[in-house]
Amino acid sequence: MPTQLFGTNSVARRRPVASASLTLVRSLASKTTRTFEHQDSLPRLPVPSLENMADKYIASCRPLLSDQAFEATKKTVEDFVSPQGLGPELQRRLVEYDEQQPNSWLEDIWLNKAYLEWREPSLINVNWWCAFKNHPQQDNTLMRKPPPKGVFSSFQVHRAAGIITNALNFKELLDRTVHFVTRTNLACSEQLPVEFAKDKPLCMNQYRNMFSTTRIPGSPADKIRTMHPAPAKHIIVLARDQIYKVDVLRDNGGRVPIKEIERQLFAATQDSFESNPQPAIGVLTAGHRNTWAAAYAKLLQLSDKNKSNFDIINNALFALCLDDFASFHNINASHRQIFHNYDAHNRWFDKALSFIVTSSGHAGLNGEHTPVDAVAPGNLINFVVSHEPAVDPEGAVASPPLPVPTKLEWVVDSEVEQLISKAEATAKALIDDTESCLLQTKVYGSRYMKEVAKTSPDAYIQLALQLTYYRMHQRPTAVYETAATRAFKHGRTETVRSMSSESLEFIKSFDNDEILYDEKRALFAKAIAAQVSYMKDASQGKGIDRHMLGLRSMLRAEDKGKPHMFTDPAYAESMTFRLSTSNMSPGELFYGGFGPVVHDGYGINYAIAKDSLKFSISCKKSSSKTDAFKFRFHLERTLLDMLILFPRRTEVWGFGWEKRHNEERKHEHILQLMSKLSDAYLEKQSELAKRYMKFGDKDSSA
Repeated sequence: MPTQLFGTNSVARRRPVASASLTLVRSLASKTTRTFEHQDSLPRLPVPSLENMADKYIASCRPLLSDQAFEATKKTVEDFVSPQGLGPELQRRLVEYDEQQPNSWLEDIWLNKAYLEWREPSLINVNWWCAFKNHPQQDNTLMRKPPPKGVFSSFQVHRAAGIITNALNFKELLDRTVHFVTRTNLACSEQLPVEFAKDKPLCMNQYRNMFSTTRIPGSPADKIRTMHPAPAKHIIVLARDQIYKVDVLRDNGGRVPIKEIERQLFAATQDSFESNPQPAIGVLTAGHRNTWAAAYAKLLQLSDKNKSNFDIINNALFALCLDDFASFHNINASHRQIFHNYDAHNRWFDKALSFIVTSSGHAGLNGEHTPVDAVAPGNLINFVVSHEPAVDPEGAVASPPLPVPTKLEWVVDSEVEQLISKAEATAKALIDDTESCLLQTKVYGSRYMKEVAKTSPDAYIQLALQLTYYRMHQRPTAVYETAATRAFKHGRTETVRSMSSESLEFIKSFDNDEILYDEKRALFAKAIAAQVSYMKDASQGKGIDRHMLGLRSMLRAEDKGKPHMFTDPAYAESMTFRLSTSNMSPGELFYGGFGPVVHDGYGINYAIAKDSLKFSISCKKSSSKTDAFKFRFHLERTLLDMLILFPRRTEVWGFGWEKRHNEERKHEHILQLMSKLSDAYLEKQSELAKRYMKFGDKDSSA
């Protein structure tokens, strides 16, 4: 039976979609440790020493500067950290500031300086995107020939309802008390297991900053509103630029079947055709932050209704954007709909989580980066997608039906309308100037890098990216890679300055035919060691970029005119990250990306699976120095060329290794299917046991 389409002057209809039963992460719920159990025992992020900062900073500047400029920078830094310099006083202030903070000296500084005080649009500059793997029951006809513009599909609504259900399941693991109906009637809460790095627990605080979390515009800085456990029972649904409050939980937190959520979504999408259209307020979230702050203040001033609308939006668990069109099914094109929707319409970019489902059933998420980094939402995405097709949650009751969706109606004036037009023009110019493309290759993956190249897969990819850039531009550049500092209380990220003197020597040698392969391999090994060492130090709180930000934040008016290293031209050059990179491995269930951080640079997200690699590459079209498609071409060639450094794969894995690896992947796929069947069987078995247990309890009491 074909998927039903509905749009203008049509009747919304649904068809039953068969779904396999999947248990609600029983393996997670069985853990004995609670999600936030180790929070109070986590160590605080240390304030690194000035010597650590000076040594690493000088080393990171060496490959970027001429001999003369380097000597001048070295002298500037030595003067800064000397007893007579400004460095020790700034360090003293930072240590004193740390003693006054409840969790971390960096937390508020990073939140404000990196995000809330930033006035450029969050769209592309801050927000990140993630495109999901296709639904297991994807209607391929919708992929081959998407519905026409102005149409929603029943499959789209079905997948969206399942995404909502799975997201609510994840939220329950975080904050609801779960009663296991057993003979001991055990009650447990915070069921999402603590994450560990080897035997050390990691900070789980960011999981508190996903649901009911919203960036709110202001002047001179924005704010973040978040609540945990999030008490809201509703989400916001955007359809054709109209915004709806849609209840997805009962007043007491009770769950409803997927069909009931589908009914809610059908009602909202149908109303978007039939009711009077409201202004595209959501476009304001894509404009300049000062434009949005002015519009926000004006809307609050105009009507209490607007204030109520903002409360509904800001408190909502998350946003769901239902698009009445779909891009061509090729992910190279369709990912842009998740990234920015081509015109920034039908979005609320300030929500921490905005799930997006197109009319073809393609789905993804657009995330606001301020309150949370990618790992926590990435685990939510893995949970949501791995549990498709979704099933009704335990205890879900369809009756009575949830309240019908409420459309948010706005009171606007000519000033607000002008600000909407201004934000729309700003967003459109930013989108039109952003190029983004993808590369997925099965040339090799982590298995090859570990077993044949005998190296860290992440460090290997960092060298491949640097070599690609050097081949294109004949010069090195500062490279940013994200390292997590979640080993510390409320830890977030640190910068790994991946461009080193060791990596520069390697990339300069690679295409030099006068250098023997043995020497190239030795240079490769030194570059890898330098990268791994910096990554380790950064993750252990011994990086320098957050420390330098902290020192700069301690500058006072009385320090004006005093020499310091932050006015040195080398500081700006070392902070111009023309390669801004992030690793989201293994990325088997999604594809992610973000925008460039400088005008003549690239934003590169990558994921390293066992036998494949994924990259997303973005840049500015207006820059004459960057070209995402050209970079993709050279990166693919570089990945192949680097094979020459190592033994042939047949020498390591033997003849017929490709066939064996393909069979292994096939077996892994079969095991996954068997695991799902096992989960379904165990869930049914559990349901039957609970039913019979009730009868048994009655018998025993009699």
